[in-house]
Amino acid sequence: MNMYVSNLGFHASDDDLRELFSAFGQVSSAKIIMDRTTGRSRGFGFVEMGSVSDATLAMKELDGKDVDGRRIAVSAAKEREERSNRKW
Repeated sequence: MNMYVSNLGFHASDDDLRELFSAFGQVSSAKIIMDRTTGRSRGFGFVEMGSVSDATLAMKELDGKDVDGRRIAVSAAKEREERSNRKW
């Protein structure tokens, strides 16, 4: 199950995210989204866990939790929408 994690600290790393969620089960992937221009974290990321029950427990326990002075939000990730072809 893929989860969306927001309001992360700007110094959080992929490994920090993996460690936080690994307390609830096996983490398949953990990725913080970076700004292309600055190379800094955009403050959100995605975590994938193989077990739906582990992911559900992680969402329940971590949503609203204070992590590094910030209250994070954790929810099921939505499918990525197709981008329209933009013509400038």
